[in-house]
Amino acid sequence: MIASVRGVVTAVGPDKAVVEVGGVGIAVVCTPATLSRLRVGQEARLATSLVVREDSLTLYGFTDDAERALFELLQTASGVGPRLAQAILSVHNPRTLRQAIATGDVAALTRVPGIGKKGAERLILELRDRVGAMADVDEQSASGAAEAPWREQVYQALIGLGWSSSQANEAVEIVGRGVDGASARVPDLLRQAIQLLGRTR
Repeated sequence: MIASVRGVVTAVGPDKAVVEVGGVGIAVVCTPATLSRLRVGQEARLATSLVVREDSLTLYGFTDDAERALFELLQTASGVGPRLAQAILSVHNPRTLRQAIATGDVAALTRVPGIGKKGAERLILELRDRVGAMADVDEQSASGAAEAPWREQVYQALIGLGWSSSQANEAVEIVGRGVDGASARVPDLLRQAIQLLGRTR
């Protein structure tokens, strides 16, 4: 399986991007949120999931490994294929989606085109226990950082600059230890995180 691609972005379209890896342009289907972080001419790293069909090979790309894992988990539910899984992630970010499933929020899930009440209830029934651990991690993070939206902004910026999910998470945690979330300035914190990660390269 192609677990990730890293290279220069050569094209960005409405539903996919092309990343040049070793002289080969690889088309990667992405959500609008992921595409919005890509810039032509800049290097990017995408976690990927290869979907094999009789008549096609489609590579789906994600901001990080956690989002890819959720994409693959969604497809284990009855009636959910890769296109619907990606549509779900286009409407809800991973944290919101995990919480919706864990808390049985049918209304949130039915905001996704193609998912009705019965489909939402089936998703909750089949996946609630499996996203429990992910939701627990989110709740623990939220208890100390719900008032600090800078964490997500700095994390996403670091991912966009090419660092891995684990590196970005670690940098955000270290930088945030002495920060008052209410007065945090994203540019300053991002600069600190980049300096911190720069020492490990």
